[in-house]
Amino acid sequence: MSVIVSELSFKYGRRSVLEDVSLTGKEGELVSVVGPNGVGKSTLFHCILGLLNGYRGRITVCGRDVRGLTITEMARLVAYIPQSHYPSFNFTVYDMVLMGTSNQFSSVAVPGKKQQQLVESAIDRMGITSLAERSYTRISGGERQLVLIARALVQQTKILILDEPTANLDFGNQIRVLTQIRSLAEDGYTIIQSTHNPEQAFMFSDSILALQNGRVLAGGNPADILTADLMKQLFGIDTTVESLYRDRVRVCIPSAVVGNGHQ
Repeated sequence: MSVIVSELSFKYGRRSVLEDVSLTGKEGELVSVVGPNGVGKSTLFHCILGLLNGYRGRITVCGRDVRGLTITEMARLVAYIPQSHYPSFNFTVYDMVLMGTSNQFSSVAVPGKKQQQLVESAIDRMGITSLAERSYTRISGGERQLVLIARALVQQTKILILDEPTANLDFGNQIRVLTQIRSLAEDGYTIIQSTHNPEQAFMFSDSILALQNGRVLAGGNPADILTADLMKQLFGIDTTVESLYRDRVRVCIPSAVVGNGHQ
């Protein structure tokens, strides 16, 4: 199960958004696309999902060219988890997850026992069984994100694409969500996520792709990618990058903080 993006370029009208971007997501691997706002991360994902056409380059999912896939075929290969989701109706958590099985039966059929078992299994895996009958709109942001991941799991795909899964979450929920995502990669899922947080990308990812102005600045092993020089290029600030716990963690400290003598 792989996603391969080769020399992808995309424009909105005359404005270039992506230029010669290449990326590979392999089975059992978590890839983080890192960069500031407006560098093309969401556009990259929309191209991979077949939601945007007119790009140059090639995108394959499980060896199949995305341009030749129908919406139904894509849903059987890739599950997409958006940054946030606010339904118009007051669905329960269980029903929200059940919606992820819609690619498994016709529009005139109803979910059966198999779909119900998938939902129960996914909810249990995400540790949200106690929320099953709660309203989706009345749970926390972190819990909603776990519900969306559970909904993706019941699609029974092995490729997950997540658009800033920890955006607007508190620190505890960020770690809970990322721990679940890391666990899925270790179970053989191919996972591509976007993030603004380079420290978390380092801790949880197998590889990092750094985007700036629609171009790849760097890509590869997090230990090689996350440096002070990269932080300067990506975010425009001078930063000291410190290694902790035998380089299992890296902390990015703005030089302005160090210069002010903060303890």
